[in-house]
Amino acid sequence: MNAIPGDAGPPQDAALTLAAQSGDVSALALLLERHRPGMRAVALSLLGPGPDVDDVMQEAALVALRRIVDVRDPEAVGPWLRMVVRNCCRTLLRDARRVEPMETLPLPSSGATPEQVLQSHALRDWVWEAVEALSPTLRLPLILRYFSTGVTSYQQIAEACAVPVSTVRSRLNQARTALAQALTATAASAHDDASRRTEASWQEARETLAAAERGDFDKVVKDRYSPEVALLAGGQRLGGADLLLAGMDGDLSAGVRQRPLHVVAGRSLVVWEMELVSPPDDPEHCPPGVAWIMSLDGGRFDRVSLYHAARPQPTPVQAPTAA
Repeated sequence: MNAIPGDAGPPQDAALTLAAQSGDVSALALLLERHRPGMRAVALSLLGPGPDVDDVMQEAALVALRRIVDVRDPEAVGPWLRMVVRNCCRTLLRDARRVEPMETLPLPSSGATPEQVLQSHALRDWVWEAVEALSPTLRLPLILRYFSTGVTSYQQIAEACAVPVSTVRSRLNQARTALAQALTATAASAHDDASRRTEASWQEARETLAAAERGDFDKVVKDRYSPEVALLAGGQRLGGADLLLAGMDGDLSAGVRQRPLHVVAGRSLVVWEMELVSPPDDPEHCPPGVAWIMSLDGGRFDRVSLYHAARPQPTPVQAPTAA
């Protein structure tokens, strides 16, 4: 990176932010270090002293890494970073009382998902390479938490991974620490094109569903899935390829259709988030959605874990009050 004058203030912030948005890793690191005292002060004011402050600082750094491209006014990156910390703190405090989805953090006005934001700027391949360097145990909760759209709360991740919520928290803490180390280690390496991989996975999801509706799902399973593929739900193995085929055939026979809503595509882990469309004559037949969480071995899917979205709770009807 070209040397940036050591003067303090908005001009230096602007120069560092623009460099980071162009893919300069060292500029982003300098920005985080430059604003660390202010970010930490926000965390301390909301959480008080303790280990939660360090966790929030790690999470805020990860959010900044993925969303630095969102900053519209480069000279105002300091307030933006402090807002990220504030939102992370509020999410942590809410989760301490009850489990809820992660609070919405600043996104582009276009409404793009975190995955789309990641694909839109030059840091994307570097970030994905670091994610791939994590162990499978740490990689899955991290990807669900930060890159999926419907499996983001601690409770949802716990159900999808079949572990306690406390384990999810612990693994996310470990994953953030490991990711920071992996990012440093992979900063100078050549990486795959994450956007090309994601686009190909979108196409594969659509083609898989189209083949299933044509009656050719067995050919897809033969071509793309391991002969020893395991189908799981809630961490329990339900069966293999035969059950995968029977399940798809049963859904289609019942009039259920799936529509891809969101795709997360790494080299070793793919998540397809699908809308489930019930048959017109039985609108409550199935839950609103399902996530196919699939691991790859040798280019073939060897594990398919299904996570079904919870049905929305009906709004209670209040009894009329006496006049």
